[in-house]
Formats: sequence, structure tokens, C-alpha cells
Amino acid sequence: MSENRYRVTGMSCGHCVASVTEEVSEVPGVDEVEVGLPDGTVLVRGRDLDDTGIRAAIAEAGYTVAGPVTG
Repeated sequence: MSENRYRVTGMSCGHCVASVTEEVSEVPGVDEVEVGLPDGTVLVRGRDLDDTGIRAAIAEAGYTVAGPVTG
């Protein structure tokens, strides 16, 4: 299993968390989505993760990927 972590801007409430979780969960290969509202991150775990698809799902939910989280 692999994981990708993204910094996402514009999330501010529980509805934001639910929207991002729902959209990203629909991307093939995604097994788990954790949204860190206080730090504006989205952690995605799964097999053969499609970075482009995940970014598109976050955008579909109405938010912007500011970049990957490193470190």
C-alpha cells in the first residue's frame, strides 16, 4: 500500500471534510482518505494511486491542491 499527502487550501469545516472524502474515495485504487482540517492536509492510502485523479477529485469537491506535503 502506498500513500500520498496533499496540502489543500480552502477547507474550513466538517462539510469540507465530507466533500473531499467523498470525492477522493471514488478514485480507483483509493482505500482510505484522512482529511486534516487544522493543517489543511489530505492523506490518501491505497494501491496504484492516481495522483492526477486524486487532484481532480479534490478540485471537483471545490478545493485547490497547493502541493504535496513533504517530510
